[in-house]
Amino acid sequence: MALVDKCAAIVAMRHTRSEVVTASVDSVDFRSGVRVGNILVLNGRLNAVFRSSMEVEIEVHSEDPLTGDRHLTTRAFVTMVAMAADGRIAPAPQLAFATHDERERAAAAETRRRERIARRA
Repeated sequence: MALVDKCAAIVAMRHTRSEVVTASVDSVDFRSGVRVGNILVLNGRLNAVFRSSMEVEIEVHSEDPLTGDRHLTTRAFVTMVAMAADGRIAPAPQLAFATHDERERAAAAETRRRERIARRA
């Protein structure tokens, strides 16, 4: 989990060029175990930007160092919030979508955001 959080923070910081904090971790799906000696490969993708918050999708793959075979072990959705230098919440730069897939990911992120907000109410 710590690696997932760090990966999400790196993705969000690269987008905002500011400090970020973790607001929530949603839908952590552990799909398979990792064998001792395997290498973890983390990939993060920014799905959507709201005002100051961003949804980052993280996939963790386990790689056998002898064969190079990889398989998906974990997928998580992490909400990060941009912070200003004074420690206050800051607006995050908007995300430009280039493909239909990116727009679909953003729409799904918006749905998850509405559900997350409803659970807190």
